[in-house]
Amino acid sequence: MAEITRTPAPLIVPNPHDPRLTERVTGIDQSGAKTEIKVPVERPLTLYLNAQEIVTMMTINDYPEYLALGYLLNQNMLKYDDVVTEVEYDDDLQVVVVRTEHHTNFEAKLKKRTQTSGCAQGTAFGDLLDAFESVVLPKATLRTSWLYQMTHAINTMPSLYFEAGAIHGCALCSQGTPVCYTEDVGRHNAVDKIAGWIYRHGVDPADKILYTTGRLTSEMVIKTVRMGIPILVSRSGYTAWGVDLARQVGLTLVGRVRGKRFVALSGEDRIVYDQKLEYVEEESAKHRRKGESQDE
Repeated sequence: MAEITRTPAPLIVPNPHDPRLTERVTGIDQSGAKTEIKVPVERPLTLYLNAQEIVTMMTINDYPEYLALGYLLNQNMLKYDDVVTEVEYDDDLQVVVVRTEHHTNFEAKLKKRTQTSGCAQGTAFGDLLDAFESVVLPKATLRTSWLYQMTHAINTMPSLYFEAGAIHGCALCSQGTPVCYTEDVGRHNAVDKIAGWIYRHGVDPADKILYTTGRLTSEMVIKTVRMGIPILVSRSGYTAWGVDLARQVGLTLVGRVRGKRFVALSGEDRIVYDQKLEYVEEESAKHRRKGESQDE
C-alpha cells in the first residue's frame, strides 16, 4: 500500500454554518420565557492504529483525519518520519483507522496513561515527559506587532464559538497571519487537529506560533513541544506545571492576551517590543471570546 501523498497546505477555518456541527435546543431564559439556542454537537470518535483500538474521543468531528494523526503524533505513538499508508474514516460507525507501513503495538503504553487537566479525554504518557530533557526548540523571535495582528485576525474570523459557544479554538500562525484554525469541544482536540494538519501537509513548525483559547496547562505545553513549535500563546491563564515545563525546554509562553495586555512567563528574552501600545485597539465586545482563567 502506497504512502499517503503530502499535498500543499490549505488554509482551513471552521464553517460555523455547517448544520452537522450544531443543534437547536429549546429551554427557558431568566424570565421564564421560552427560548431557543444553538449548541455544539458532540459525538464519539473511536481511533484505531492499525488493528489496535487506541481511544474514543468526544469531538465535533469536522476534521477526523487531522485529529487522528495529530493525537497519535502528540502521544508519541506516531513519529513524523513514519510512513502512514492510509487514514480511513467511517461516518456511520464513527471510527477512524490510521494504517502504517510497519506493525505497531501500544498495549503496555495504554495501561500507563495519566489523566491530565485537558477537558474530556485529556491524557499524557510518561515517556513524553522523559523525552523533555533532550528537546531543543528553535530560538524563534516573537514580535509584539505579530501578536496583536494575530489575535485581532483570530477574533474576527469565522467561528463556531460565536454561533453556539462551548467551543475551544487553536490557530497555527506564521508571524501575524493564521494559516490553520481549528475548533472543538476540547482544547486538546483542537490542537491535535493542527498537529495532524502539519504532518499531512509537511509544514515546517520551526517558525510558527500556536494560539489557543484554553489554559496553558502541562498538556498544552507537552503537545506544543511535541509539534516542534517554539511559541505558545493564549488568551487564558497558566498552571504552575505548564510554566515549569515551558521553562525547562525554552518554550516562549505568553498568556492572558486580551486587547493590549499580555503576560509572558517563559522566553521573555525573545520578545521584541516593536508595536506602540497607543496604536493597538482593545477587543470589541462583539468579537470577545471568554477564555479560561487559571481558576476555572
